[in-house]
Amino acid sequence: MGQDQTKQQIEKGLQLYQSNQTEKALQVWMKVLEKSSDLVGRFRVLGCLVTAHSEMGRYKEMLKFAVVQIDTARELEDADFLLESYLNLARSNEKLCEFHKTISYCKTCLGLPGTRAAAQLGGQVSLSMGNAFLGLSLFQKALESFEKALRYAHNNDDTMLECRVCCSLGSFYAQVKDYEKALFFPCKAAELVNDYGKGWSLKYRAMSQYHMAVAYRLLGHLGSAMECCEESMKIALQHGDRPLQALCLLCFADIHRSRGDLETAFPRYDSAMSIMTEIGNRLGQVQVLLGVAKCWVARKALDKALDAIERAQDLAEEVGNKLSQLKLHCLSEGICRSKGLQRELRAHVVRFHECVEETELYCGLCGESIGEKNSRLQALPCSHIFHLRCLQNNGTRSCPNCRRSSMKPGFV
Repeated sequence: MGQDQTKQQIEKGLQLYQSNQTEKALQVWMKVLEKSSDLVGRFRVLGCLVTAHSEMGRYKEMLKFAVVQIDTARELEDADFLLESYLNLARSNEKLCEFHKTISYCKTCLGLPGTRAAAQLGGQVSLSMGNAFLGLSLFQKALESFEKALRYAHNNDDTMLECRVCCSLGSFYAQVKDYEKALFFPCKAAELVNDYGKGWSLKYRAMSQYHMAVAYRLLGHLGSAMECCEESMKIALQHGDRPLQALCLLCFADIHRSRGDLETAFPRYDSAMSIMTEIGNRLGQVQVLLGVAKCWVARKALDKALDAIERAQDLAEEVGNKLSQLKLHCLSEGICRSKGLQRELRAHVVRFHECVEETELYCGLCGESIGEKNSRLQALPCSHIFHLRCLQNNGTRSCPNCRRSSMKPGFV
């Protein structure tokens, strides 16, 4: 298969993929991979396969093609191709919750000599790194990376990247419990989709609607949460987006739990767990088990709650997510207190405070926890986070944590 024919087949696959004929597109691309001797064409088709498998939730396949793409980039001896392939390798590991590997590959990307692709892909590298730091509950580093990604987006007028960063920031603020910002950023992403996304994939709309649903639920606006989640799920089903389907099912379950409708919540959690397990999203499995544990606590079935918590703790420790561990220790603490298990209670209290220290989830001005309840937060230019009221009351001109100047307004 020559160069021109390879290009034609890649384009044919893209047209099939965009019209939701995913399996036919994969067949076309795999045939190119088998028959084409054009290295550049093979590199491009491997990129298509990485993206397609990512959106279908076939993360192990995604990783396999990313590894082959790196070998092809090395054969081509092209720094641009090498940067793109390392980014795909980082993304593959991010999806598989191998966050330390993701960060390592992102650092490899950033350490490559300056290339034409660096300006275009540098923001995506920073976004992937930020998502990995968030997966590890390293909040300051996550925020620094998101800030870099947003600068790339603004400097290169890349509204698609800006949309993705806003969704990640929505997730960030949902986790640290500034629900106002958790809603603001996905709403901003939805605005970008409406203003600039006429030719974009519908996944951007679905992604922003999902993050809005999460924020609305946390704010107690359950009707709006359900509406946004239904729209996101509709698009996810149309496009065979299994990862987003799992997230929407988890969100539906959380909404029903918030309404006290546990009979409806449990099967939604079961469906979400099934897909999370299928695609290998271990952090998603932790979030499902946390919701299930809360349902059992509401039913006063404390032994069943502890069983779900134990399974979740094992997974949270595997992926290194400290915030989940913190939440699970907090939930266990309440259960042990109810059951009068004093020794276990003390152990969970100790681990809870260790997790608070490890995540640095406390305000450097008042010393109180961040993320314990809904609070308005402010990040300084150094990406350290404080209660907004503390910064306003103290009138500080430098960061109390690192002593860097805070004369400029914070990034978010």
